[in-house]
Amino acid sequence: MGPVLDRLAWDDFRLIRAVAETGTLPAAAAMLGVNHSTVFRRLRQIEDLLGAELFERDRAKLMPTQAGEEIAALALRIGADVDAVALRLAGREPEPEGEVRVTTNDSLLIHLLTPIFAAFRAACPRIRLDIVIGNPSLNLSKRDADVAIRATDRPPDTLVGRKAARIAWALYGPPGAEPENAAWVTLGETLGAMKVVRAVIARVPPDRLGYRVNSVLGLAEAVEAGLGIGYLPCFIGDARPGLARLGAPEPDFSTDLWLLTHADLRRAARIRALLDFLGRAVAERRGLIEGMEPRGG
Repeated sequence: MGPVLDRLAWDDFRLIRAVAETGTLPAAAAMLGVNHSTVFRRLRQIEDLLGAELFERDRAKLMPTQAGEEIAALALRIGADVDAVALRLAGREPEPEGEVRVTTNDSLLIHLLTPIFAAFRAACPRIRLDIVIGNPSLNLSKRDADVAIRATDRPPDTLVGRKAARIAWALYGPPGAEPENAAWVTLGETLGAMKVVRAVIARVPPDRLGYRVNSVLGLAEAVEAGLGIGYLPCFIGDARPGLARLGAPEPDFSTDLWLLTHADLRRAARIRALLDFLGRAVAERRGLIEGMEPRGG
């Protein structure tokens, strides 16, 4: 396809970028300031020239094919370079911009990430964040999401990123609760592969384990409501005034916190800006995340 790409004009790349970013021909036409029919006709001409279909319809949106993803990524890089040169010629430094879709879970979002995202938006107002909660199957390689923030010891081989911290877990309950006599709560069967869940099931008699829930945030609510004592991430348990640690963090239950993206996206300015900001912000909170800053300590 290389020699054929030489026959594409800058306006062709701009059109492909607009369709990829907006997902519809009318929206792409509005972005480019041309007619819908012009975008449709020129896109067909580009596909005929390349000998490959660049987009396919998925419900109401146009989604890039594999060839379309590659050309759209190239168009984004070219556009960013053109914009950067134009800004430098005008004596200004380019600001990263665009949308970043982030997938994470509810407990990380509510107890850790939301204030960080607020600070990031204040620092980089031209980058828009689209947050998707609780779907670990989102495929970054297919652009279901651009960045994943996950608690895992085994990130997918198809993704790249950094280990930002180690999430500590400890036993929590009302102050003064006695684990030997208390009722217990734990995570549900869908999370049964986690060491912390296996340990509770192995140690606690079934008649004292009266409540299970498939959400860490739901588990924290259950412990705080008095349904039983249970293991929680320290950054969640320590944030709840009604709870107290009933023991030191359990090293065997700790999990890595990863900031991940796809290899093809890691050099995109908006992705680098977010990952670098997250890395710094998480590092500032590492003591809390790793259980080294108990409340009142």
